Amino acid sequence: MLDLELIRRDPDLVRQALKRRGEEVAIEPILEMDARRRQAVHEGDDLRERRNEVSKLIGQLLGEAKQTENRKQAEELSERTETSKEEMRQVGERIKELENQVKSIGEGLDRLLLTLPNIARDDVPDGPDETANVILRSWGEPRSFDFTPIAHWDLGERLGIIDFQRGAKLSGSRFYVLMGAGARLQRALIGWMLDLHTSDHGYVEVYPPAMVLEEVMRGSGNLPKFRDNLYHDAEEDLWLIPSAEVPLTGLHREEILDPGMLPLSYVAYTPCFRREKTAAGRDTRGIKRVHQFDKVELYKYTEPEHSDEELQRLLGNAEEVIRRLDIPYRVVQLCTGDLGFQSAKSYDLEMWAPGSGEWLEVSSCSNCSDFQARRSNIRFRREPRGRTEFVHTLNGSGLAIPRVMISILENYQQEDGSVMVPEVLRSYMGTGAMSPK
Repeated sequence: MLDLELIRRDPDLVRQALKRRGEEVAIEPILEMDARRRQAVHEGDDLRERRNEVSKLIGQLLGEAKQTENRKQAEELSERTETSKEEMRQVGERIKELENQVKSIGEGLDRLLLTLPNIARDDVPDGPDETANVILRSWGEPRSFDFTPIAHWDLGERLGIIDFQRGAKLSGSRFYVLMGAGARLQRALIGWMLDLHTSDHGYVEVYPPAMVLEEVMRGSGNLPKFRDNLYHDAEEDLWLIPSAEVPLTGLHREEILDPGMLPLSYVAYTPCFRREKTAAGRDTRGIKRVHQFDKVELYKYTEPEHSDEELQRLLGNAEEVIRRLDIPYRVVQLCTGDLGFQSAKSYDLEMWAPGSGEWLEVSSCSNCSDFQARRSNIRFRREPRGRTEFVHTLNGSGLAIPRVMISILENYQQEDGSVMVPEVLRSYMGTGAMSPK
């Protein structure tokens, strides 16, 4: 959520920031509602002050009435008291009206604020869509094959490790079943990534629920924007998470973190659930874009002045996973038009898949600044009893499992149809190769 004070103080800056992202959002309704709410609050405060004054006056009148022996004066005091009480009644009714107005306007204002995306950092390249993204660097050389490499959907079936037909029989399109070495490869990747990030990179492992409350989903920025792409259990009013980013954001919702706690670095493995309504064409083949998948997520809470530095560290941690797998990849900085709703700055990591002939995004590492923290009310203190500030939150896949599996299968395939297991995974797999059934 954007800072309302910033919108109020510098609306032109916010308009220009939204325009950079290709968002034609009118902020005038926000400013108008904010002005009406502030006016109602001001009037209410004035009336409460008046109510206090009249309350004191009634006390004085009642005291004087008890002390006087003059009947006429007592009647005048009584009449003034009743007049003051009637004023108090009217003031009380008006205060209640104003409180309802403030609440109603505030709820409407929040609904509007929740629709605004984050403001991109100044160093994010401008552009309308992914065509303006910038390739910052590449690592590794694509392998030269003595044969024509095939795509993972054919490899998986020949190896007997990915069953698309039974996945569809169980759950419909865009589901699959991992069998034997395929299931073990996924488990090996999850275990190895968690061990790497906790032992070498200093993250604390978390295993959160895969279903969360609506306010947690809203706090992460997924609601109301992405409601149509989320799975919802209406009876229990719980939402299936699209990423561990959601519960890791909610982990410290409505908290004030003590001095010295930051930065906090978490890593979590979870299943992820997405409707993926907009995807079509070749993306629907294989396991590249599916409704359920596993992912290891990296997440950080930081002080504002260190968030960009921590983003580079998080990005480096995700890159190391790919380097240890010894697969070519590239780092892409996203332009303003391709940034995620919550993000102020993002880098994608893309692994090469020779069988599919494409670069696969396996991680998007983002600095969300104080956007999620404002929605989730996550603050910190620099000193005991010091003023509170909003934290900055960062997230990135470390990595998304299905696309890593695609890249492993396609890069490590052999002419005889077998697939070598990357060296770092062999102790987890208990084998050095996967052979056709």
